[in-house]
Amino acid sequence: MKQNILILGVTASGKGQLAFSLAENLGAEIISIDSMKVYRRMDIGTGKPPREARERIPYHLIDVVEPSDAFSVGAFLELAEDVIEQIKSRGRRIIAVGGTALYIKALLYGLFEGPGTDEKVRAELRARAEAEGAELYRELAKIDPAAAERISPNDTKRIIRALEVYRISGKPISSLQKQFGAEEPLRDWTIIGLRREKTEESKRINSRVKRMISAGLVDEVKSLLAEEKPLSKQARCAIGYAEIIDHLSGRTTLEDAVELIKKNTRRLAKNQRTWFKTFEGVNWLDIEPQETPDKIFSRTKTLLNGIE
Repeated sequence: MKQNILILGVTASGKGQLAFSLAENLGAEIISIDSMKVYRRMDIGTGKPPREARERIPYHLIDVVEPSDAFSVGAFLELAEDVIEQIKSRGRRIIAVGGTALYIKALLYGLFEGPGTDEKVRAELRARAEAEGAELYRELAKIDPAAAERISPNDTKRIIRALEVYRISGKPISSLQKQFGAEEPLRDWTIIGLRREKTEESKRINSRVKRMISAGLVDEVKSLLAEEKPLSKQARCAIGYAEIIDHLSGRTTLEDAVELIKKNTRRLAKNQRTWFKTFEGVNWLDIEPQETPDKIFSRTKTLLNGIE
């Protein structure tokens, strides 16, 4: 059995529970691969592991930056490389788990350094964004439909960056993002993927959103908005937070906000599935609707024991 195990799956697939069970069984430490769990005090909406789990198992790359800070795949990779070396120095096994596909890809293959920035081009695109609004997104959809599929029409920053890259390089950003730092994985990982039927996954997402609201997501967002430093744009755009912020600003009812969280989370899951189809070397476990976490753990151990 390899020293490094990576568990991936769409949101609400059960990968966090499996990672905890495996880590406890194997004496491993867990690395979170999630672009939003890095933020302190953004707990409920990001689905962080419960405190009792984190007291029993060492978790890494959770609560590493303030909600007012920006965070990037490059920052994640730098922190992850340091953590991996620390865990190895302790002679412990590593279980990486997450659903942020770009971060997973970077962890496996390193990071391709894309084209730089052009302030003149960027300023021009910013001015167009203010004057033309949705026209920039329609332009992106024509030149790079793959990027438009992954980028929200409301995410002006990423739309501008994608168009800037196209202007600078003449190539769609989606094609450049496929060019990571290495053709083969940088480390020897056993990759486990959890996969469920789409209808079952949607049910799990809806239930999860309901639990988040019951657990106090609205109060969590109120508390974050009351902090001295404003939320970073990245934190404000996080699914679950953006919708509740709109509700608290009076732009939507709580009921509509909750339904929008469900819808946007399902869209995220669709995008994750699209990404994961491009991943090689994944040992997929197809999970039945009524399959228990213990059964999933047992099947995973059998799979791992069969991999030389």
